Amino acid sequence: MAYATLAGGCFWCLVKPFTSYPGIKDVVSGYSGGNIDNPTYEQVSTNQTGHVEAVQITYDADITTFENILDIYFKTFDPTDNTGQFFDRGEHYEPVIFYHDEEQKKAAEHKIQQLNEQQIFDKPVITPIKPYKNFYPAEDYHQDYYKKNPLHYEQYQRGSGRKAFIEKHWGEQND
Repeated sequence: MAYATLAGGCFWCLVKPFTSYPGIKDVVSGYSGGNIDNPTYEQVSTNQTGHVEAVQITYDADITTFENILDIYFKTFDPTDNTGQFFDRGEHYEPVIFYHDEEQKKAAEHKIQQLNEQQIFDKPVITPIKPYKNFYPAEDYHQDYYKKNPLHYEQYQRGSGRKAFIEKHWGEQND
């Protein structure tokens, strides 16, 4: 098994897009990159822990690749905005690719270069690529939020502007 740790705004919105792909074994919402152990949502929300909301994806590298995961990831958020995502602002909503090894780092750099060359977005992709430091699972009520609260999840996707952004740039992928 291999791991991918990715941030792209609210972690609720990063779980569902990955769950139906072959090779993906688990997607956990949590906090990554910060300076304290086992933070709570309330602590992370203060923007003083250094953590961002993220997902950690466990995948079978014999079935899928980190590159495939990045293809899905970049269709879930606005990679041209590093100050939060949609109406969620603050450093704990910043997008980040946390690489676990040099191969992941190179794949992320290549993908960003490719997206910028394709000019899919109106502005350049500026998603930071940082070394993996830590990951702490979020509280249970945050896990699989799209399943537990489907109506609120859908309203959040639409109301935040995330769904419209994804549809504008990628069609109706990653509903």
